[in-house]
Parts: sequence; structure tokens; C-alpha cells
Amino acid sequence: MIEKTLGVDRMEHIINVFGSFDENLRLIENELGVRVTDRENEIKISGEPEQVIYAEHAINGLMSLAAKGERIDTQSVSYILKLVLDGKEDKISELAKDVICVTAKGKPIKAKTLGQKRYVEAIGKNIITIGIGPAGTGKTYLAVAAAVSAFREKQVNRIILTRPAVEAGEKLGFLPGDLQNKVDPYLRPLYDALFDMLGPETYAKYMERGNIEVAPLAYMRGRTLDDSFIILDEAQNTSREQMKMFLTRLGFGSKMVITGDVTQIDLPKDKVSGLREAERLLKGIEDISICRLTGEDVVRHRLVQKIIEAYDSEREKKVQNLSKYRREAK
Repeated sequence: MIEKTLGVDRMEHIINVFGSFDENLRLIENELGVRVTDRENEIKISGEPEQVIYAEHAINGLMSLAAKGERIDTQSVSYILKLVLDGKEDKISELAKDVICVTAKGKPIKAKTLGQKRYVEAIGKNIITIGIGPAGTGKTYLAVAAAVSAFREKQVNRIILTRPAVEAGEKLGFLPGDLQNKVDPYLRPLYDALFDMLGPETYAKYMERGNIEVAPLAYMRGRTLDDSFIILDEAQNTSREQMKMFLTRLGFGSKMVITGDVTQIDLPKDKVSGLREAERLLKGIEDISICRLTGEDVVRHRLVQKIIEAYDSEREKKVQNLSKYRREAK
């Protein structure tokens, strides 16, 4: 057993890092098997030598994020602990560096994981970016933040958000109202992200002027979109024909971001996902980036990450069993 003492300049950073009712502190202690206490602007860590070193790296990393104004929650702590245990503590300084966009309520939007950081950088550097990953990794939200930032800086004149209106178990025909009322539920995540970034009044103003357009993918046919930031969400549910149609809408001065989760395809079994095909065909083309986010990049409730891991594990078992069956059949 050893004990390590860390000096702290500002008490509010300790409060932020330890969390409400010390929930973040308990997480560090439970994960690493150490004991952490604070006394008069000092943090004392006691435990096995290797675990104490891990805890020191983790707490120092969290303190550096707190010093940058980041709110530390259990998700942040879990991610930092994983980086430390993987020997990547030097990467912590790369997090929370650049503000992508500021919301209508003044909240700065930043990448929270290394995967998200690479994704945001790819959007900035490339004309077309394809973001593939599970739910909760911020694919759509960060793309909308980048779009609003580009619009505010007058890099583009319009923001166009679209997604295919493919049912996930329910039928469009059972929904009340006209066509727009029927497709609005499919576009709701896009509306929510825009409301967050711009506020309802500003959003309504830009919608009225035509600077913002939220529409089903079918509405994109026959158009050429110049000076626009175009986001295609839920792209795993596009057919190969729809994906080709969408990609060829690209005009001069425009950017495209395509997001999707290939584990949640709602297309009929006999239809090939346009996202899967685009990932295969467009790999290696200049000015097109393909970013893959993983369960490590999930920024929703910690249980979301565990749920994704459970489903991934089950899918991997099925693949292994199928491979074994094919080998035995030969």
C-alpha cells in the first residue's frame, strides 16, 4: 500500500471532479480499488502502487478538464478511466479543446471523446463525411452543431437536414394528418438539435426565409444544392438508389455529412443498405472521409453503452456460430 498527495489550486475544481454527493469519486474508487480523500486543497490517494498511479493520472486528467470549464459527470469519469487504463492518458489534453458551436442558451458544444474529436475534424477538412456508429455517439448532434457554426460564419447560405421516412415497426399511414404531419415524427431529432442550437424563434425565422430546410429524403430528388451544409441522418435506411441520388445532389460550395448506424437497418431483408454500399465504394476517395464511432464514444446514460455492448456481443456470437456451421458443412 502507498499514498500519493496531489495539490489543488481551486476548490471548485475538486467539487466538479468529485461530483454530486461524491458520485464521481466513488466511481474512481470502485473501478481502481483505491481510497481518495481531500484535505485542505490536497487530494490523497491510497492503495496498491499501480492502481494509485492510475488514479493519479485519472484525477489529474479530470482536473485539467474542469479547469477548461467542462462539467464532469460519471460518463466523463468512465471515459477518462478507460483512456488511463489503456495507457492513453496523454490524449486527455486533446479533449474539450475546440468549441464547435454555442447553443441558444450559451452552452459550448465540444467533442467529448477522441472518436468524436476525429469526427468533427473530418467534417471540417472534407467535403463529404460519413459518420457510422451506434446510438448516443453524437453523430447527428455534432453534425448539426458544425452546420450551424458554418452558417453563422457565412461559409454556407443554407442548412438542409434530411432523413429517409422508413418505418421501424409502425406504418406511416396510421399516423394522423397530412403528409407533412406524417413525416414530422421522423424528422423530430433534427428539429430538436436545431432548436437547441438556435432557439425556437431564430429557428422559425430562418425556416421562413428558406435558410433552413428539414425534409424527407424523397424531397431531394432533382435538385442541385449549392452553398449548403447538407446532413443525411439515419442513412442506414437508404436504398443504394437513394444514396446515389443524395450524393449527386452535391453542389459548389457545399458540404455533406451522412450519419447512420449499420446495426439498426429497418429496410426489407432483400434490400441493400445505401450506407453500407457507400462505405465500401467511397473509401479512399479524396475529400471523402469515413469515420467510425464505437461504444466508447457514447455520451448518453452509461447504461446505453452497456446495452450496445450486450447487443454487439450477441451479434458477434451469431457471426461465429454461422462461420462454424459453414466450416462444418464443408
